Amino acid sequence: MDFLRKLFGGNRTSTANALYFYVRPKRCQEIVEVRINLMNDLSEDEAGGWFVRKMVRANRCPFPAELHVHFTADRRVQQVGVQDGETVTEAEYLAWQAGQKQS
Repeated sequence: MDFLRKLFGGNRTSTANALYFYVRPKRCQEIVEVRINLMNDLSEDEAGGWFVRKMVRANRCPFPAELHVHFTADRRVQQVGVQDGETVTEAEYLAWQAGQKQS
């Protein structure tokens, strides 16, 4: 089974090829964890860099947000923006998540 786990992932701590962002859609309290796979999700832009655009939908929130991340040619984060929402820190996400478990 370890072979399959290594092959298909399943280990949150191995994030060498992934980045995590935390987005709160406008007018909502829910925070969504967004995973970007650096090997599969990126598209090349005209300037030789990379970008990704992901729609973010929360379970209990009717308002979607859109995450935009621009990368340099060597896939380092250059700019992060959210339309109709905001990015929050991982600590804020974990605090929100802990509050949900208590409810």
